[in-house]
Amino acid sequence: MTKITFIGAGSTVFAKNVLGDVMLCENIKDVTFALYDIDADRLEESRIVISTLNAKYNQNKAKIECYLGVENRKEALRGAKFAVNAIQVGGYDPCTILDFEIPKKYGIQQTIADTMGIGGIFRALRTIHVMKGIAKDMEEVCPDAWLLNYTNPMAMITGYMQRYTNVKTIGLCHSVQVCSKDLLSALDIQVDGFVDKIAGINHMGWLLEIKDLQGNDLYPEIKRRAAQKNATEKHGDMVRYEYIRHLGYYCTESSEHNAEYNPFFIKPNYPELIEKFNIPLDEYIRRCIDQINGWEKQKAELLAGGDIQHERSREYASHIMEAMLTDKPYKIGGNVLNTGLITNLPKEACVEVPCMVDATGIHPTFIGDLPPQLAAMNMTNVNAQLLTIEAAVTGKKEHIYHAAMLDPHTAAVLSLDDIVAMCDELYEAHEKAGYKIL
Repeated sequence: MTKITFIGAGSTVFAKNVLGDVMLCENIKDVTFALYDIDADRLEESRIVISTLNAKYNQNKAKIECYLGVENRKEALRGAKFAVNAIQVGGYDPCTILDFEIPKKYGIQQTIADTMGIGGIFRALRTIHVMKGIAKDMEEVCPDAWLLNYTNPMAMITGYMQRYTNVKTIGLCHSVQVCSKDLLSALDIQVDGFVDKIAGINHMGWLLEIKDLQGNDLYPEIKRRAAQKNATEKHGDMVRYEYIRHLGYYCTESSEHNAEYNPFFIKPNYPELIEKFNIPLDEYIRRCIDQINGWEKQKAELLAGGDIQHERSREYASHIMEAMLTDKPYKIGGNVLNTGLITNLPKEACVEVPCMVDATGIHPTFIGDLPPQLAAMNMTNVNAQLLTIEAAVTGKKEHIYHAAMLDPHTAAVLSLDDIVAMCDELYEAHEKAGYKIL
């Protein structure tokens, strides 16, 4: 029996995708799904969805167990082969709202705030506080399990787990597998297939090479069309096309994300850049509201006996499980500790590189040096990531200040005194809401 524990099963749509994918794997049989969450209502909603999928696609072959509350987390994890982490500590209300509204008072505008920037820093700190307990439980009751981490901020959560716990951890994001395909489609470049090479850090992994199946370099045409498109029309990927223009390379995660990972686009003294590059401020707030409303509608339909559909998704989790259980190798883009893989980024960094998966584990590939301007861009984010982890490990509040001071977007807008004041206000607001930071 293969036990798969889903931590944060209240993320119902994501649980549906990952566990639904497992049910569609012919090579994975005799599965127990252990659903764990701290919210009883959301846990029950996920149980209903997963049970419906199990009946429709799996002839009820999977065993489904539910575990509620921190006091039952250890039993949820006991004996697990895989644990999928999808927690969102603090949820939309209050913590995501705090991440946006308090920085806004100081003049910091954000788009997503889940990976970098002041929002990403505080999201990481409140999440790592919870991950410490999860790691302790896993080390005790499932020491050989793989933790498949989907929780953002990816590099900080995964990097903490890899450096400071004994849990075998891989960080997973779906931006790598769609990067090249979506770029070619958006630029209407039609090829029979392509070979690419992507490496860097999560949400800022670089498309280093892309060739068609005949070995022709596709970058010259990509650069030409991207420059023309940015010059002639308003669209949703203008920031990353501007990366191509100035840095020479495209990167993995969306333009709304990357708009806040640097000091170039969201600048109080240049408000016209927001419109010029079509930057959706407060985008994550809108997404959260839409997702909540959309799920309420879908939930009502399911509870009324409505049908549920699922096709195997683009997520890596089920493929990793299948590769490990069957010893059939599978290639992923994974977030791993930089054990000499990218030679011009520090060894403490969590990097995103191609990895091969089989029954013996996950095997990252050597990249070497990134082009110097790309490594430098990554380092502006790595600095803040490492200092955030340092704050979480040492419990020293001054490292929160240091992380924010070295965040490129925050530093471009605020004075040092304002950065400290903003961090203090965010810290106190989290504590008041019941969420520990250090």
